[in-house]
Amino acid sequence: MTTTSHTTQPAAGISHDAVRAALSKVDDPEIHKPITELGMVKDVAIAADGTVAVAIWLTVAGCPMRDTITNRVRAAVTEVPGVRQVQVELDVMSDEQRTELRKSLRGGSAEPTIPFAEPGSLTRVYCVASGKGGVGKSSVTVNLAASMAAKGLSVGVLDADIYGHSVPRMFGASGRPTKVDDMIMPPQAHGVKIISIGMFTQGNVPVTWRGPMLHRALQQFLADVFWGDLDVLLLDLPPGTGDVAISCAQLIPNAEILLVTTPQQAAAEVAERAGSIALQTHQRLVGVVENMSWLQMPDGTRMEIFGAGGGQAVSDSLSTSLGASVPLLGQIPLDPALREAGDDGTPLVLSAPGTAAAKALSGVAQRLTTRTRGLAGMSLNISPVRR
Repeated sequence: MTTTSHTTQPAAGISHDAVRAALSKVDDPEIHKPITELGMVKDVAIAADGTVAVAIWLTVAGCPMRDTITNRVRAAVTEVPGVRQVQVELDVMSDEQRTELRKSLRGGSAEPTIPFAEPGSLTRVYCVASGKGGVGKSSVTVNLAASMAAKGLSVGVLDADIYGHSVPRMFGASGRPTKVDDMIMPPQAHGVKIISIGMFTQGNVPVTWRGPMLHRALQQFLADVFWGDLDVLLLDLPPGTGDVAISCAQLIPNAEILLVTTPQQAAAEVAERAGSIALQTHQRLVGVVENMSWLQMPDGTRMEIFGAGGGQAVSDSLSTSLGASVPLLGQIPLDPALREAGDDGTPLVLSAPGTAAAKALSGVAQRLTTRTRGLAGMSLNISPVRR
């Protein structure tokens, strides 16, 4: 893709180099790279009266970010000394241009690959799992992601709970993904890139797929979505040890499992079974999060509605069976504000960071993002031998 520039009686003091330098500071809101680097600048014309006309290639005709791009271009060029007026014209890339863009973003690779499974990937991948539903796994996932992003990390969330997807609502993400050929640009909310099957269905239509289709959907979300250079990717898994959990182990074997449970002994026993999948998949269990640990009463006492000790019991049991430390990373107290924040689409760690639940969730996020790298987080392709 080439950029053309021409001048009709150029205004004194305005150069094409200055305009291009300004445009190089404009990032595409979905790809997060300069529009000059992406070949999106079609033409620049400078008139004698200080008017600068900039023509921009959009990736697709129905680009949802066309107004954002227009405003960013206008604001950037207006800052160039001598510019009195900025006119922005939008055009649409050809099929050939989109193909070149897709290849450049994928490093020249024609076929989509899963970047997180590639050797040398520095992205930490956490599969947030639970033994049963209703333990708040999605709430934990969303708040961990928001907390990490607020600390300046590049974070993505893949809603792998195909049947019970809820991540878009909890993030307040109502946008639809943009497709560039067969590459998908994920919407963002609160600084987090998000993809979910709920973004591709109409209304609240249920998804009725069997195992192979679940595997294919997960594979597409991992390979076809342009995630960019992520520091952390969180996968919100469906409860149990079914198709999706097995597919995750096959597609991203270096992913680590984060287990969510409640203090209730019945829930803890099921969570322990879910965590034991690590013995079969040879994945690392990074730790346990106990949700709904207690309700803080006005007089300062704690009401343990779902009992006590479940999270620590799971941690101790799995540490013994796996032969490696599986720490209890945090206990999240019950708070109606956590539910309200999820319904409103603003994670609690952002809407009410001073609450006890938000502080506990931020503490877990901090522990997950400050761990040192080492062999503990790498797959050695060694199977345990029992005697």
